[in-house]
Amino acid sequence: MKPAERLRKTPPYPFTELARLKREALEKGVNIIDMGIGDPDLPTPRHIVEAMQKAVADPSTHQYDETPMGLPEFLEAAAMRFKQRFGVDLDPKKQILRTIGSKEAIAHLAWAVLDPGDVALVPDPAYPVYATSAAFAGADIYRMPLLPERGYTPDLDAIPSEAAEKAKLMWLCYPNMPTAGVADTAFFERAVDFARRRDILIALDMAYCDLTFDGYACPSILQVHGAIEVAVEMHSLSKSYNMTGWRIGYAVGNEEALAALQKIKSNIDSGAFTAIQRAAAVALKASQDCVEELRQIYARRRDLLVDGLLSLGWKLEKPKATIYVWAPVPDGSASADFCEKLLSQCGILATPGRAYGEHGEGFIRFSLTVQGGEPERKIEEAIGKIREWQKSW
Repeated sequence: MKPAERLRKTPPYPFTELARLKREALEKGVNIIDMGIGDPDLPTPRHIVEAMQKAVADPSTHQYDETPMGLPEFLEAAAMRFKQRFGVDLDPKKQILRTIGSKEAIAHLAWAVLDPGDVALVPDPAYPVYATSAAFAGADIYRMPLLPERGYTPDLDAIPSEAAEKAKLMWLCYPNMPTAGVADTAFFERAVDFARRRDILIALDMAYCDLTFDGYACPSILQVHGAIEVAVEMHSLSKSYNMTGWRIGYAVGNEEALAALQKIKSNIDSGAFTAIQRAAAVALKASQDCVEELRQIYARRRDLLVDGLLSLGWKLEKPKATIYVWAPVPDGSASADFCEKLLSQCGILATPGRAYGEHGEGFIRFSLTVQGGEPERKIEEAIGKIREWQKSW
């Protein structure tokens, strides 16, 4: 069988490649400190698990989810939580759509919005699914550089007029993966103005909006006047509640865009398991102490890692959000080469910045989720191994 041409043109998914490198190292007997993928190493909070167990025991959850937008109790919980966080009122019947995690919504939104020949504005570096899904839809891609001197926000004025006029979709992600950069309301105001003048839909990936540090709270683009006319946000319970494997999230914002996404989804998936939606509603409505506790845990890990790297002469700043540390490659080598040496010499698995795009070159991404137990001890061990390795440079 010959696969579709679109697959031949699609590079390997970076985390699939990471998994391969990890397997090869383990087969060689390397004791790995895995700081590659951003998969929480802590369990889902007990009250959410118990809600899930109760829901699964109810036979009414064992059938198709036939609701158009999602289980009403889940949509209402999402609206309540959004109001609490951002002060924005949403209509749970029209302005919120349940998703099977945020990844599938990101991919399907491209199919709902883009035609062949349209342009998708995609940040670089970025989550690879933005560009891949746009390419699958037949769209052309204009990559917006995210540079440290601009705080990892794109220069909208630098987008060529031809690309801007043909653009139908612009992806943003704040707090940002992989750079951990943040955006303020002033940037969102410029983005909304840019989109309204050109009839572009902004899709803001907010997977890390709860994981913020040092008193920082990220804004929603929907707080900007007129944003509801041109913007949607993708929210996920994966990182906020350690629920990556549960595959549950929601999209909010522009009704027309959500209706288009819902039409795509209704032809492709059969909704989300209603038991998971019930448990997710409990997560959103219950005390958020578990989220605050998670913030404190990641802040401690961030401090251990960043302070340790600074003590070794690395040049970087402490991120205000996400579960990642975006660090310049210290020896000037290519990011993939450095990560391979980091794995072979120290047994530390990290992600090369080039995996996220051309402008990720020169950086590596460490995840604050450390697989295999005792994360803080392993972060300290990683710093010690890098210290010993640097003596040979």
